[in-house]
Amino acid sequence: MKKLLLVLAIFLGVTACKTNPFTGKSTLNFFPNSQLFPMAFAQYDQFLTENNVVETGAEAAMITKVGQRISSAAERWLSANGHAGYLKDYKWEYKLVKDETVNAWCMPGGKIVFYTGILPITQTERGVAVVMGHEVAHALADHGAQRMSAGTLQQIGAVAGNIAIKDERTRNTFNQAYGLGSTVGLMLPFSRSHETEADRIGLQIMAIAGYDPSEASELWKRMKAKSGGQAPPEILSTHPSNDTRIANLAAWAPLAREEAIKYGVTSFE
Repeated sequence: MKKLLLVLAIFLGVTACKTNPFTGKSTLNFFPNSQLFPMAFAQYDQFLTENNVVETGAEAAMITKVGQRISSAAERWLSANGHAGYLKDYKWEYKLVKDETVNAWCMPGGKIVFYTGILPITQTERGVAVVMGHEVAHALADHGAQRMSAGTLQQIGAVAGNIAIKDERTRNTFNQAYGLGSTVGLMLPFSRSHETEADRIGLQIMAIAGYDPSEASELWKRMKAKSGGQAPPEILSTHPSNDTRIANLAAWAPLAREEAIKYGVTSFE
């Protein structure tokens, strides 16, 4: 059994790689779109039936408008860089849900939700574009599938350890150490790297869509003010700290504008 688990882990790690066109990096991903997208679409539809979707009004229309501009910009970048057809299985959808939660998300395959609670932070269409670009970037980079893949390998490691260790006390010690070590040492850094990657990709896409990327650092200043500066240490968080994000986004904004200029974008909203 131990050998079988080891062989499985090695096989998945070696064979399940996919290149991210936005970074050029090979990423761990053994959940193909043909498997993942239908599940995500079904979950999204179920979510919409169970929540208060805002179907009409200026705010709902703005979410759709920004989403369409951002996804079109992503398609434009991909086509220009030799990845035409990369988004052929995506089915973009943009919904506003009445909920005070300060959040937005995008499922694999392009299913997006904004909560009304984040709109006081975004404030403007440009602010919505910051969040939309970030969430679309998660979908473009297959971050959902990567997290599932990493989680599966983490579980394989735990099962292998429990099979190998016969003594119950030692096994309990292993489980505690493995759970903490694999989470803090691997899973949380993995998640933070995804957030940073989505920030950078999102900034580039929003600029190509014609939105001023300098808004991103300003939005995160508002987000920091909203939180009152209260946040766990970055090492224990799934996300980079607000200060880290603000500094990164401010530094990357000029680069995003330079990229957008290549596509004929010379002014930014």
